[in-house]
Amino acid sequence: MSTTPFDHLLAGLRAKSPEHGQSEGESLTSHLWATLQAARAVRHRIGRLPAAEDILGSESFWAAVDIAGLAHDAGKIPGGFQDMVYKRKRSWGERHEVLSLGFLPWLLDDPAMRLWVATGVATHHRALTGEQGSDLRTLYGSSDRIEFGTRFDRIPHQVIPAVIAWLRRVAAGHDLPIRHESADIEECDSETLVSSAYELLGDLLDRWEEPVSPSEGLAAVLLQGAVTMADRLSSAHGTLLGDQPLDSRFPALLEKKMADVGHTLRPHQLQAAAHSGHLLLRAPTGSGKTEASLLWAARQVTDLIHHAGGVPRVFYTLPYLASINAMTSRLGLLLDTPQAVGVTHSRAAAYHLAAAIAPQDGDEECADGTSSLPDAAAKAVSRAAATRLFRETIRVGTPYQLLRGALVGPSHSGVLLDTANSVFIMDELHAYEPRRLGFILASATMWEQLGGRVAVLSATLPNKLAKLFRHTLKQPIHDIAPPDVGRPPRHRLTTRSHHLTDPAALAEIRDRLDRNESVLVVANNVAHALALFRELAPAVQKRHGLQAAALLHSRFRRGDRLAIERRIASRHRTDAERRPGLLVATQVVEVSLDVDFDVLFTAAAPLEALLQRFGRVNRVAARPPADVVVHRPAWATRRGGSADEFADGIYERAPVEAAWDILTTHDGALLDEVDATAWLNDIYGSDWGAQWYNEVLSHRELFSDRFLRFDYPFDDRSRLSETFDELFDGTEAILLSDRDNFTTALAQATGQAGRLLADDLLIPMPHWATRLARWDKDLKVRLIDGDYQPDLGLLAIRGLPTQDYQLGEVL
Repeated sequence: MSTTPFDHLLAGLRAKSPEHGQSEGESLTSHLWATLQAARAVRHRIGRLPAAEDILGSESFWAAVDIAGLAHDAGKIPGGFQDMVYKRKRSWGERHEVLSLGFLPWLLDDPAMRLWVATGVATHHRALTGEQGSDLRTLYGSSDRIEFGTRFDRIPHQVIPAVIAWLRRVAAGHDLPIRHESADIEECDSETLVSSAYELLGDLLDRWEEPVSPSEGLAAVLLQGAVTMADRLSSAHGTLLGDQPLDSRFPALLEKKMADVGHTLRPHQLQAAAHSGHLLLRAPTGSGKTEASLLWAARQVTDLIHHAGGVPRVFYTLPYLASINAMTSRLGLLLDTPQAVGVTHSRAAAYHLAAAIAPQDGDEECADGTSSLPDAAAKAVSRAAATRLFRETIRVGTPYQLLRGALVGPSHSGVLLDTANSVFIMDELHAYEPRRLGFILASATMWEQLGGRVAVLSATLPNKLAKLFRHTLKQPIHDIAPPDVGRPPRHRLTTRSHHLTDPAALAEIRDRLDRNESVLVVANNVAHALALFRELAPAVQKRHGLQAAALLHSRFRRGDRLAIERRIASRHRTDAERRPGLLVATQVVEVSLDVDFDVLFTAAAPLEALLQRFGRVNRVAARPPADVVVHRPAWATRRGGSADEFADGIYERAPVEAAWDILTTHDGALLDEVDATAWLNDIYGSDWGAQWYNEVLSHRELFSDRFLRFDYPFDDRSRLSETFDELFDGTEAILLSDRDNFTTALAQATGQAGRLLADDLLIPMPHWATRLARWDKDLKVRLIDGDYQPDLGLLAIRGLPTQDYQLGEVL
């Protein structure tokens, strides 16, 4: 950049405090310059945005983002802020983005453009209005001009023209529509700057105080998202990957990989590769469903690049943590570009740590004998942070991370923006109950409005669920399914009128174990799984070794569960040599592991869940039909006083009974995927199915009305964040007995890297279980006093007498 006589006045201004190991923080001009470059990168990533450009115009929208990014932190010049950055005092007490507004009249003549830029500047950290007390209206709305001026003191007079000159020069160099004359530059003193900020803040509060149209509100939050994304990208000194490997190059790559192992693309995969638009793909396990969806995604990426420019993102959504990790690894290998694939669930850093210290990487010590874990943890945290900054172009995660974009505001508007012009592959929809499914459907309407393309994948999708998507999305959905011929049956169905824990069931399972078969037992709750494991495991371990029997449920420490899953996969994965053994599991096995067993014994559950459990047996039909044995459930009420009964205290009675009636009618039959789909249609065609359908629609409309209208785009929605956590994320805790180990792990590495190592001790808990724990303010973690064994998991929590953990409950 060229220089001006003012530049020496800016040399000492800092935007950031020094990071660990640095002597100086980042300069103000460097950060503003970097944020402008990041804004340009965001534009290159997103492409054209008709949803926002219809309000501002194509060039005006992105110009507003650029100028807001360039000027967003200009208000950091007061002595109070600089004292804080230089660590001469702990806090300043005022908001720099409010003072940044004062520079905008010296950059922009057009009042409308100035107000849009001011919107991006003012909202990149805080809400304009709200009830939490930290919004800008609460902080400054009641101040008169004199009081407002006293709050922004110690502004170095001579620096103000220097900042304006620098901003103008940089903006002009990027062809941004700003004022260029220089005669007025010395007219702006501290009083004028503060007065301009006061007036523009008032205009902003007036502008967004009343409800606005849906199109204006959406444009506003997209603008906020672009500015906040650029600010965070520049603050982290990050970059956005500029290539989408899942594009027109992918079909040839996949064909070559398949040819190398003697396979060719199947008809339904070729159909998916040729279709442009939304997709409904019904394909059974082993039919190449994932590859078909990726071929479809490659076509959509190519179309979106042509229509909107940018670098479309591909989001592959799954409901469970372990299946997300497995799919991430699979995509990285399939595309030969693992760096382009990110994980977007709340435990992303934990996944990257596991990858960094995987056994195949060698010993977990450095050459000098010291532990390599701290270094690996630091790298893993860095990778997870990059994912949060939207670096990767392919993301695997839960839909809930995407739904959080509806919370908008400084924390989440970037998530919403990032879904624009993107491709969504939604797998395993059977796992979502009506409320969550309704929320996902509502979000899909927003993704479509922002230029997205959606594919729904399922091995067996009931017509009523397909109808929901057809009536939700405005554009047509193309239906693809592989032909019914040539698929040998994989399973032989048997039903038992006694419970899975009945002595007769145990005798039958033991008989199959005595034949040296690999046996999968799936219970509906932890208590039953634990009881079965204790009864069955000792004999198996005596005959085949300790590693031959495993218990898997959701209440293990992270590190213990990862070790168990690796042991299961090494012994029972689909492409491994068949070995005898036992796995007792709960629902977590349904989609979490690529495993293949000789026989299944399971408790009755909704048909979708049972079909997923069946899929863990004779997975690719490489053997004659295998036995899947389904046992009648026990009906029980849940705590809370409701008289409703649930299968084993877990699943709603009506769909389980409907599934049980169908299965008993077909006792002894060989199962066909077409039959399973017809059975699902019968269940969803019942009175219960009609009630389910209406419930999903109700939640879809509720989410749309409450979260996706944006009529008050800058009202504080942080109070709703906890609602999301309760609904989607749950919580985690450590054992009281692990507190010292947690503290030691934190000390192994600095900052978030140490936290990552310590988090190996966390045990997942439902959000309601927070009442069983106490918050440790020093360690910033919940503590529970419980009984735990590494091979059995959490056995009990000692809380208040009325709050004790019950193993039969969904935890």
